[in-house]
Amino acid sequence: MKIRIRNLRLGLEENENRLKHLAAGRLGVKPASLRNWSIARKAVDARRQKVVLVYTVDVELSSRADLDLAVLASPEVSIIQDRLPAKLREGEETVRYSPVIVGSGPAGLFCALGLARYGYRPVVIERGREVRKRAKDVEEFWQNGVLNPESNVQFGEGGAGTFSDGKLITRIGDERVDKVLETFVNFGAPEEIRYLKKPHIGTDRLRKVVEGMRRQILEWGGEVYFGARLTDIDWAAGRVRGITVNHRVKVPCSVLVLATGNGARDVYRLLADRNISLVPKGFAVGVRVEHPQALIDTIQYGQWAGHPRLGPADYHLTYQDRETGRSLYTFCMCPGGYVIAAASEPETVVTNGMSYYDRDSGVANSALVVTVAPSDWDGTSLGGVSFQEEVERKAFAAGRGGYRACAQLLEDFLAGRVGSGIPNGQVTYRPGVTPANLWEVLPLELARVLQKGITEFGRKMKGFIDPAAVLTGVETRTSAPVRIERGPDYSSVSVRGLYPCGEGAGYAGGIVSSAVDGLRVAETIITTYKKPLDKITLEANHGIIDARSL
Repeated sequence: MKIRIRNLRLGLEENENRLKHLAAGRLGVKPASLRNWSIARKAVDARRQKVVLVYTVDVELSSRADLDLAVLASPEVSIIQDRLPAKLREGEETVRYSPVIVGSGPAGLFCALGLARYGYRPVVIERGREVRKRAKDVEEFWQNGVLNPESNVQFGEGGAGTFSDGKLITRIGDERVDKVLETFVNFGAPEEIRYLKKPHIGTDRLRKVVEGMRRQILEWGGEVYFGARLTDIDWAAGRVRGITVNHRVKVPCSVLVLATGNGARDVYRLLADRNISLVPKGFAVGVRVEHPQALIDTIQYGQWAGHPRLGPADYHLTYQDRETGRSLYTFCMCPGGYVIAAASEPETVVTNGMSYYDRDSGVANSALVVTVAPSDWDGTSLGGVSFQEEVERKAFAAGRGGYRACAQLLEDFLAGRVGSGIPNGQVTYRPGVTPANLWEVLPLELARVLQKGITEFGRKMKGFIDPAAVLTGVETRTSAPVRIERGPDYSSVSVRGLYPCGEGAGYAGGIVSSAVDGLRVAETIITTYKKPLDKITLEANHGIIDARSL
């Protein structure tokens, strides 16, 4: 019998081996009666005067007879029902060519992995470069301000999440979440992501995981191509017929997965031009805030700040502005991280947050973003894209070129003054910052909500408004500004066989939910279609690079 026990608490100085004894005590059995035990979840509880670690533990009893069944009446104890993974039944509809997946972010990779596992020989095309070369392009951008529009933080193998914290936090209650985490572990992610409440891989380790997934897709009969940008979609009579890559290469297909990420604005415009249904959706815009990590640790953990079993602290804050109906919230908080340059288009500035696995930069950063809605522009499907672009171009101008970001001390922003500048060592953004007044960059109403919300954050989290805190702007790519409409079968409402997928399609928000959506789409394709009759291969020309040649 397998049993899950929740809310087992340890002090910071107690060894985790004590969990076996606590679990046995909760069940009213001897520790020797537990044949196996493992940690299913681990979290930090800093809400009370003493910081403790809170665990959920799974145990296996040697004999069911050892257990008083009355124990199972507790809400903190439950029997684990083993469920075998369902075997997908191959669909009935015939397709000639391999499914084509556009984009190799988490949605595209997990969709390809799922299809390849079942013998569907998917073809993945990625406009950017493979992850190692991409990392060099990104470093050149951060170091010298030289942007490669096709290989950057937004575009390339692994997607935008590769240059993030590798955060795997999700609020979706889908059983595929465990499968996603298990897959990451199988390809080199740390085992702890299975049970930490706020798991993260770190951008340094995530790159190796992405490479491993690519190799597996190839071994299972799939194809992966870099430098292969989607430039046209051919459809007729409500059905996909093929695509064009790099304006010249025609690729036939009747099953097309769009997993392009929310930075691929040219894809949104292409879909609009081809009369494929898009609807506008809300997102959020704001800035990044940086604090000394030691300050955040002290605010959150008090006298236990810096304890080796706690690691760098994080936070999550929200504010609802009654006057405007807008929300301000912290987003993609990166303990011990860096604010990074994330632009993908010339003469724009976009910020994001990133941490390596060790989270040892000494600086905490988080997005502070205010909600916007289609009513903030003309309500058209692409109006949100234009809204983002306008703010990003203003930030570039305020940074005075070279992809320098505009920065302002938090206290100066609250007071509405430019201030005397940013002291050295207080910002992590490269290729550098320019002191500026963020009130002149952000839309006025958003800046006012940001000002009121930060003031409220300072009341909720004493010390948040610190003289060393710096704001860097702008953060615009929080989520897709459109949704590519799809029906219950995950296919576009406009074109059968076209499957919008992941964050860029407007159906996910983060690495894990995007990966889950990729798995859902893969399962739908498998149960709808028979295995393809012909395998597609692309010639390595016109800038296209076959991953097998790397």
